[in-house]
Amino acid sequence: MNRQIKQIAERLRGLRDALEMTTTEAAAKCGIAETDFARYESGNSDIPISFIIQVAQTFGVEPTALLSGDEPHAVAFFVTRKGTGAGVERSKSYKYQSLAYGFRHAKAEPFEVTVEAGEQNMTLNTHPGQEFNFVLEGTMQISIAGNNVVLNEGDSIYFDATKPHGMKAIGGKNVRFLAVIV
Repeated sequence: MNRQIKQIAERLRGLRDALEMTTTEAAAKCGIAETDFARYESGNSDIPISFIIQVAQTFGVEPTALLSGDEPHAVAFFVTRKGTGAGVERSKSYKYQSLAYGFRHAKAEPFEVTVEAGEQNMTLNTHPGQEFNFVLEGTMQISIAGNNVVLNEGDSIYFDATKPHGMKAIGGKNVRFLAVIV
């Protein structure tokens, strides 16, 4: 697994250790299976962004601290220049770039997400809250609660993120979209 995932896993373990919680206790507090929590902490498995946000909300830390190891400091505004967001590569074909990583106590988590063409598998996940996706370029298929919707450049969707959902690039080109998790 890539170095970034291993570093995030170390920060997850460090947070749990600092809170003096067992894996069982932390998993129960986050509402996920202990085996999943342990797998994410191992650094040998993809760690969904939704899980990182969930852990941050549950334990009162900033998602940025888990993603990058840095604490956000901005309180009035935060500018992210093109290509400079805090990046997370979940897998070779799925990349996130946090766009508000420097803003303290953000009410929403905006990401620029790139999904490479050719990825045939669609991993479904769920997380608390709602999500907004706006396609910047390419075409993507999004599955939400068993419904498949195709979105083209300029299309958007807002949905209940507690429903199983996943995205993939279609049409032979990468898809790039704005995802806002609230």
